[in-house]
Amino acid sequence: MTSPLGFTLVQLRYFLVAAERGSMTEASAELHIAQSAVSAAVHSLEQDLQVQLFIRRRGRGLTLTPAGERLQQQARDLLARAREVHREARGDGETLSGPVAVGCFVTLAPYYLPPLFSEFTRRHPGIEIDVVEAETDELVQALAAGRIDFALTYGLGLSSEPELHSETIARAPAYVIVSADHPLAGQGSVELAELSAEPLVLLDLPHSRDYFHALVAATGTAPDVRYRTRSYETVRSLVARGLGYSVLNQRPATSQTYGGGEVAELRLRDGGHPLEVKIVSMGGVAQTARARAVMGLLREIATDEKSPLRARDSL
Repeated sequence: MTSPLGFTLVQLRYFLVAAERGSMTEASAELHIAQSAVSAAVHSLEQDLQVQLFIRRRGRGLTLTPAGERLQQQARDLLARAREVHREARGDGETLSGPVAVGCFVTLAPYYLPPLFSEFTRRHPGIEIDVVEAETDELVQALAAGRIDFALTYGLGLSSEPELHSETIARAPAYVIVSADHPLAGQGSVELAELSAEPLVLLDLPHSRDYFHALVAATGTAPDVRYRTRSYETVRSLVARGLGYSVLNQRPATSQTYGGGEVAELRLRDGGHPLEVKIVSMGGVAQTARARAVMGLLREIATDEKSPLRARDSL
């Protein structure tokens, strides 16, 4: 008979969160348990495995040892497999059922999630899709901690994450919006240099702000950022009021804004490279059949010629 293991899945989970956060204190806050419980779990795990997993320096947090780095990937795989066993046990062995945890970049959610939910409910009613809407850095952290199976996000900020596997499913070119009564509103296309004297309404999200700044800076001018907001729709409403122009990527199906005004969309003749929309997962982690089904439908949504996502790309 095989000898029982000394460590538990709970210990592995606490270890992964501590490794991700680099701090027992931050891990305990995320897990909503006492710091002593996290420390005790990691200490017991080290004793069971007879290895040191962290280098602990006062005031400098936790650093993984080589043994800790090896265990980090193995623990991710093991916890993913444990979730798969649990989900399979909940299904009937023939149809897909159980939860799939999906991360989604906040500005992509209104475009991809409604068609995903409506079609997936029809195809796989036994699958429960749980969504975490966040920015790129938070999604990467959620992937590393095993809180989500995969993420749908832009390629911004991913180049420094070698452990991630990504697949491009769509490309979103940049475009300009101005108020409907702007002198350039009926022009159809524009170069950013033509707007250099006007204020920029900035979608102020991590990585996104750098991308938009770079687009304007490439024209040889410094952007006059007059208004900043983390809300995509607030950007559109401010522009509709004539308070400036903005640069965005995803196109709503209507020019009407929440504030009641309208914007005009202009194709950007000097817009650089489009943003890549990607499905991102942890490298080396096998995806469940349910997660693969969700990924497949997202690919369909991104490439559907009848989808509003594609129909307005030619504007």
